Amino acid sequence: MPESKTHSEPSDSILIIDFGSQVTQLIARRVREAGVYSEIAPFNNAEAAFARMQPKGIILSGGPASTTQAGSPRAPQIVFDSGLPILGICYGQQTMMMQLGGHVSEGDGGEFGRAFIEVEKPCALFDGLWQTDEKHQVWMSHGDKVTSLAPGFEVVATSDGAPYAFIADEARQYYGIQFHPEVVHTPDGAKLISNFVHKVCGLAGDWTMAEFRATKIAEIRAQVGSGRVICGLSGGVDSSVAAILIHEAIGDQLTCVFVDHGLLRMNERAQVETLFRDHYNIPLVVVDAEERFMAGLSGVTDPEKKRKFIGAEFINVFEEEAKKIGGADFLAQGTLYPDVIESVSFTGGPSVTIKSHHNVGGLPARMNMQLVEPLRELFKDEVRVLGRELGLNDQFVGRHPFPGPGLAIRIPGEVTKERCDVLRKADAVYLEEIRNAGLYDAIWQAFAVLLPVRTVGVMGDGRTYDNVCALRAVTSTDGMTADIYPFESAFLSRVSTRIINEVKGINRVVYDYTSKPPGTIEWE
Repeated sequence: MPESKTHSEPSDSILIIDFGSQVTQLIARRVREAGVYSEIAPFNNAEAAFARMQPKGIILSGGPASTTQAGSPRAPQIVFDSGLPILGICYGQQTMMMQLGGHVSEGDGGEFGRAFIEVEKPCALFDGLWQTDEKHQVWMSHGDKVTSLAPGFEVVATSDGAPYAFIADEARQYYGIQFHPEVVHTPDGAKLISNFVHKVCGLAGDWTMAEFRATKIAEIRAQVGSGRVICGLSGGVDSSVAAILIHEAIGDQLTCVFVDHGLLRMNERAQVETLFRDHYNIPLVVVDAEERFMAGLSGVTDPEKKRKFIGAEFINVFEEEAKKIGGADFLAQGTLYPDVIESVSFTGGPSVTIKSHHNVGGLPARMNMQLVEPLRELFKDEVRVLGRELGLNDQFVGRHPFPGPGLAIRIPGEVTKERCDVLRKADAVYLEEIRNAGLYDAIWQAFAVLLPVRTVGVMGDGRTYDNVCALRAVTSTDGMTADIYPFESAFLSRVSTRIINEVKGINRVVYDYTSKPPGTIEWE
C-alpha cells in the first residue's frame, strides 16, 4: 500500500508488515475491530512506514515464501531494535525465528486446514481466554515449520503437526503463532489479536469511524487545496460514500460523473440520478456511453482484456468530462483495500495478483491529475459504517456490491447489448425474489450470470435452444473469503421458474455452489 499523503496519524496504531499472505487484510480488520487503527505495509517498505506511523506494536503476517530459501523476505531490523511488542503469524513466526537465532526447516507435507492445539503454559495472549491443558480449534496453512527456538522463547501450545504452534518470549513481549488467528476458522483468533493489542501493547481501543471521518476530511482538504475534483460515480456504496465524504470536505469543488456504459443493473441510472440530484446538492454529469463501450467490447472474450478496456475507457470518459467542466486537478474514486491488495504483485508489495481492478493502478501521465481515494484503507463493511456516519440511509448503505466493470464480467465470453438486456432481466427477477423472501440483508452479494452455453429445452410443445443462467449468492464480511448462501430448494425452484418464464433467451438455470477460495465471488 502506498504511503498516505498529508496523513494525520492516530496516536495509537499497529503496523502490520505484509509478507504476501492473501489474508493479511483480515489481520488489519481484527485490529480495527478491537478499536485500534492499523495499517499494512509491504515488508520492503515497512521501515519507512514504521518511521511515519511510530506504532505501539508490530504484527508480522503470513506469506507464500519459504524462509529456508536465499533472498526470502525479512522484517526490517528496526522492529526488533524498537523494544515494541511483536506478534508473528505463520511466515511471520518463521522469519522471527530465523532473524533472532532459531531455525526453520522445510516441511514434509505441511499442515492445512482445521487443527487442534493444546495449551501447555500460561501466556499473556491467553488471558481470560484459554487455560492450561485445554484444546482449541485453529486454522493451519503452512509447509515449513520451526524446528528450534530462538533464545528467550518457550513453547506455550502445540499441535500434532506443529510442536512449536504457539511460542512466546514474555520478557520481550514477542509471540509467534504457526496458525492463522485472523481467519474465522480459528474461532478465538480475534480475541487472541485483541489481547495482543490491548493487554500486551496496552492500547485503549478508542479509534472510531467518527475519528476516521474527521481525519479523512482534513486529509482531503490538505491534498486538494483549492483544486477541482471529478468523482467517478457508479451508484454503488463505495463511490457514493466517497463522493459524499469528499463533498463534505470541499463542497462545490467536486463534480460527480456517472457513466452509463450499458453494463448496469435494471433501473440503476434512474436510481443514481434521483439519489444525487434529489437528496444531495452535488453537481452530477450523466454520460451516455453505451455505444462506445459496446463497440470496444465487441469480439473481446478474455476477462482481463475486458477489465483493462473498461478501465481505460472510463479514464477516457473522465478526461473528456474534465475538459468540459473547465479542467480538474484530481480524480476521486471509491477504491477499497481489497481492490488494492488483489491488484498488487510481489514486486510492488508481496501479494500474488488474483485479478486487476478497473479503478486501481493510477492514471495516464497525460492527464496531469492526481487520485483522491479516501476509502483506500477501508474494507466494505467499514465503508458501510462510514456511510451511516455520513447520514446515508440503511437501505442504500446495505446494497450488495456491484463491480466497476458491471455486467461485462457476469457474461463470460463476448459482451453484447442483447446479452446485457437478457442478463439484466434475469438478475432483476432473482433480486426481487430474494427481497420478497426477506433474505437480502443476510446475503453479502447475489447476482445472475449469463453463460456462453446453450442447451436444449422444451417449452410448450416446442424445442428450445437457449442460454444457461447461473445464480450466485454468498455470505461474507469483507469479500476476501466467502461461503455460498444455502437457499432452500423451493426458493431456487421458484426463481428458476420465473426466470425461464419471464426472460426470453434463457431455458435453464443452475446454482453456483463454489466458496471463495477456491473461486472468486464474480465469475470473471
